[in-house]
Amino acid sequence: MPDIQDHPLRYAMANELHARPFPVVQAPARAAYLAIKPAQNAAGRDRNADRVHLIALLDRFGAAHPQPGATHYSGQIGKHLLKWESHTEFVTFTVFADGVADRPYDAASFAVFPDDWLRQAPGVRITSALIRVEALSDDAAVADKVDDWFVPESLAISHVLDGELVIASDFRIDTGGHMRFAIFARPEAGSRRTGRVVQRLCEIETYKAMSMLGLSRARDLAPQMSAIDNRLTALLSEMCGPVGEPAALLQSLLTVSAELENIVAQSAFRFGATGAYETIVNQRIAVLRETRFAGRQTFGEFMMRRFDPAMRTVKSTEARLKAMSDRALRAGDLLRTRVDVERSAQNRDLLESMDRRSDLQLRLQRTVEGLSVVAISYYAVSLAMYILGPLEYQLGISKTVMASLVTPVVLIGVWLMLQRLKKHLE
Repeated sequence: MPDIQDHPLRYAMANELHARPFPVVQAPARAAYLAIKPAQNAAGRDRNADRVHLIALLDRFGAAHPQPGATHYSGQIGKHLLKWESHTEFVTFTVFADGVADRPYDAASFAVFPDDWLRQAPGVRITSALIRVEALSDDAAVADKVDDWFVPESLAISHVLDGELVIASDFRIDTGGHMRFAIFARPEAGSRRTGRVVQRLCEIETYKAMSMLGLSRARDLAPQMSAIDNRLTALLSEMCGPVGEPAALLQSLLTVSAELENIVAQSAFRFGATGAYETIVNQRIAVLRETRFAGRQTFGEFMMRRFDPAMRTVKSTEARLKAMSDRALRAGDLLRTRVDVERSAQNRDLLESMDRRSDLQLRLQRTVEGLSVVAISYYAVSLAMYILGPLEYQLGISKTVMASLVTPVVLIGVWLMLQRLKKHLE
């Protein structure tokens, strides 16, 4: 062996591919199936509670416990084989037993799950089913049996896996609260192939039921979405004309947008899970390689008529919700642009008004400058007359003549001084 260190998860990743082997079922046989999920926040549930519930069932039969943190388990409980699996939102229990009950789909077949144990389940039943596996003799006998066991209007039946088996169900809940499935296997089909078909039917039923939760969510959202759509349309219509209070309208748009984003966030997981579950349902039906049985509808045709419209409703609701959210965001951006344009116009008018006021202030300043020259000159002339007063007698010049000679000189001097000061300040 080469001296090389393995990745810590190498064996775990490789073994994960073999973690859930198909059951081995030899006709005649029967199976009871149960899927449980919490009513709320199933993906964030306490998975240890699922394991405790499993151990409580195993202890009743003295069976071995699963490994800590295990997500699957297979073992004997009395005369039955138990297969347990933990998934993202739910856990499943499948019990297999040899032989079939004398009374088809007898509710006693489900009695391997005790009533008190069922009441202690950490969740609610999302689906349960009784599966009857018989040897395939001829198509006429199969037709008689399925017509007696199932509702003809809803019956889906087909040959699968190259005609080695026949599967049938009406996808209705019987009086015992369970779905019913029938499998008719030819001797050459083999126990492993029969077991794979049983597993596929359980998966189809479970993922179908989980997908329909998305339809329920879509229907619950429809009235709320219609009300928000009407409000959004009214706001957009108001935007087409003059907007009296843009800030109030913008706040209303932001409120609508926030409500839509909240709905998107709360519905994203459910709608995403619905799309994933729908894909699994279609894949599980495809791998069965159905062919028509006596001209009757196949499982694929049943899903196309009954299941696909529900999934299209979910997709339509998801697309409508996204479109409304995008429309609200675009409207908000448009209104913000409109408000910005109006504010720009107001700022332009304000700047023009400020320019006019500045011009007036400049004119007033020039006027004041002229008055300042006169006022300063007046006081300067007065001071000069006091200084030149003695010359009146020496030179024989009167004060009036002296003032008339001094005043122009003072005026020019004051004016030059102010101009120089103004130039220095600028």
